[in-house]
Amino acid sequence: MRGPGGVGLVEKVVSRMGAVIYMDGQLVPEAEAKVSVFDHGLLYGDGVFEGIRAYHGRVFRLTQHLERLYDSALGIHLSIPLSIGEMEQAVLLTLRANEARDAYIRLVVTRGCGDLGLDPQKCGRPTVFIIVGKIQLYDPALYVKGLRLITCRTRRISARALDPSIKSLNYLNNIVAKVEVTNASAHEGIMLNEEGYVAECTGDNIFLVRHGGVVTPPPEAGILKGVTRGAVMEVAKSKGYRVAEELFRIGDLLPADECFLTGTAAEIVPATSVDGRQIADGVAGPVTGDLREGFSALVACEGTPIGTDA
Repeated sequence: MRGPGGVGLVEKVVSRMGAVIYMDGQLVPEAEAKVSVFDHGLLYGDGVFEGIRAYHGRVFRLTQHLERLYDSALGIHLSIPLSIGEMEQAVLLTLRANEARDAYIRLVVTRGCGDLGLDPQKCGRPTVFIIVGKIQLYDPALYVKGLRLITCRTRRISARALDPSIKSLNYLNNIVAKVEVTNASAHEGIMLNEEGYVAECTGDNIFLVRHGGVVTPPPEAGILKGVTRGAVMEVAKSKGYRVAEELFRIGDLLPADECFLTGTAAEIVPATSVDGRQIADGVAGPVTGDLREGFSALVACEGTPIGTDA
């Protein structure tokens, strides 16, 4: 069998008892999918990734995710050994191999194997792997009750230090903030930028609803421009809501009419308190519900068909 875009793909007999992983041009059982201890993705977090969703046999905004992956790779001077078209076919192939129609896809490209030094020029061919599985960040009840947020002491890395548009494997900044969330028995944490403005949460973008409009921090706040974030902004505009990218502070959450978070895994989830204080009425609001309905309708009809091997 030929792989995407003519890339050789070695087929293996794969047990249906476990996941099938795409690993550098091969489909292998989960137990056989291994990365070298000398891979710089493991040693230094040197690599990029994307989290992607498939709904009802279609991959939602696959092209946008892949474009961001390749832009991230360009930002760290990493040359991905597949074209975007070949990578798209590799994702679809992996979904078909797992017989998955509704799934979470983790696509990872590392710098590859090298020595124990930092120099990326000492690395050989980049490592590419694709995992297909399921993900559930929040209990379904929280989509009604809303999340408890805290303000994290850990600040978002300055955009002057690292371009926030690069979705790299080095997530230590977010992980340290997530530890704060766990220790506070909260659901998510808001990360501020170095000027004290709200940037994003540890794993999601954040929105406020006020005066009938929808507001989210702009890219210059130091955020990752989420694909779901962009889709939700489109849905909001299509429903007649005013949508704005504006800087705001933690104090602006409490008088807001509603607050919600967006992300590939989370989709749209309401937030009803921050630092132990109630946001608005302390329940999921009508605008959040309206946008959730609109987003569900969007993912039900838009996407790249997974197809069949036939």
